[in-house]
Amino acid sequence: MNEMTARETAPEMVTTTTKETELIEKSREVYDEEEKGEKILPRQKHVAVLEAKSLPGIISAYLNYPDAAEKDVKKWERSYQKLSPAHKALLPHYPMKFQNLRRCISTNSHFILNMLQAFDPSLDLSKHMGKGKTGVLSIEELQRTEVYDHSLKNHSVDTRINNKTCEFDGSQLNHDHVSFSSHDLLDSSLQTHVPLVDVDKVRWVLRNIVRDWGAEGQTTRDECYKPILEELDSLFPDRQKDSTPPACLVPGAGLGRLALEISCLGFRSVGNEFSYYMMICSSFILNYTQVPDEWTVYPWIYTNCNSLSENDQLRPISFPNIHPASAGVTEGFSMCCGDFLEVFNESSQAGMWDAVVTCFFIDTTRNMIEYIETISKVVKDGGVWINLGPLCYHFADIPGLENEMSIELSLEDVKRVASHYGFEIEKERTIDTTYCANPRSMQKNRYYSVFWRMRKKKCAI
Repeated sequence: MNEMTARETAPEMVTTTTKETELIEKSREVYDEEEKGEKILPRQKHVAVLEAKSLPGIISAYLNYPDAAEKDVKKWERSYQKLSPAHKALLPHYPMKFQNLRRCISTNSHFILNMLQAFDPSLDLSKHMGKGKTGVLSIEELQRTEVYDHSLKNHSVDTRINNKTCEFDGSQLNHDHVSFSSHDLLDSSLQTHVPLVDVDKVRWVLRNIVRDWGAEGQTTRDECYKPILEELDSLFPDRQKDSTPPACLVPGAGLGRLALEISCLGFRSVGNEFSYYMMICSSFILNYTQVPDEWTVYPWIYTNCNSLSENDQLRPISFPNIHPASAGVTEGFSMCCGDFLEVFNESSQAGMWDAVVTCFFIDTTRNMIEYIETISKVVKDGGVWINLGPLCYHFADIPGLENEMSIELSLEDVKRVASHYGFEIEKERTIDTTYCANPRSMQKNRYYSVFWRMRKKKCAI
């Protein structure tokens, strides 16, 4: 799956609260404003219903990971078996490669199961720990092979970075209490009907682990995060002397590394992410890891294309490369799950943020003007908007969505709209970047990303 396609397939899963337990509870509730007599905006109701209905599918997509990966391996095995004996003799190592791939899949599955168990301890994952019809090794067998030996530990609240909800006045919707049981979340019928796009989302999360939390992703972080961090550092030189740290909002925070790094600089940093796929993983990394390089995944095993060597394809990635809870975060650091336009359009958020940072984010919407308008609302007068990323519009030219709206602005138009909403450009340049690229692949997508610092003057509206 190439980078552009992967970035275009974001899940339609949103909520307006961040506490891990509340994410679970809200996913188990179905909205019914007619029965309750509550006034819920149509878009809010639509978002809430999607939220309530989507979590079982997301859990199932994660649980389906080993089966989906095994199908790929079997496909490659069938192709190998079709070779003539003479041609097979040229590739005598292939049967062992297939077994190594299965060990990698088992290691990835082990991480996923532990991550899900931490997200919702009520989930009974015991039946997923043994050897199934796929032939993927069980965890016990995997440990005997000494490929990977790790089990989820019990963690005290003291080891958690943040266990507070990002609360927004007026954002709480009323619920009709119809719960999903653990059986519903693990429904085998859901796992056997996981769309291919959801399989790719799980694999994309594993690749994002490299980008945000693997040592191998440092080059990408230097390309994308370092310019932003340097800009914030220079803009707020006296922040350590202030009684209240400057507040920085990071929409599209992904797995949370950029938001954490901003917090470590001395900002009250809040990351906002609308994908449950990402939030489940970021919660685990931020709250449950205890030492650097505690976990291992194999994120590059899903394609045989453009590999320099088999070892490159099968190489492990250890993470996190730093221990988040020991990184020196500033009080107030948190991650907020929700649609940026829903969560931060609340009146309580108006003019509350000294800085908004967007990195590979502003092209993820059908209408960027809404993003710019909302950013203008939440940034204080005199505050800044720092952006880095391309204009690779996610909803442009998607087959089957020809009648759906997708407004694709040129950079010139983006700057004109930003000016209309009170922003003035203070700094602008182009930076050559990648996005979740495999550094050892023969093919890499590179973006000539625009980097800017805009300051909000008097709003034009």
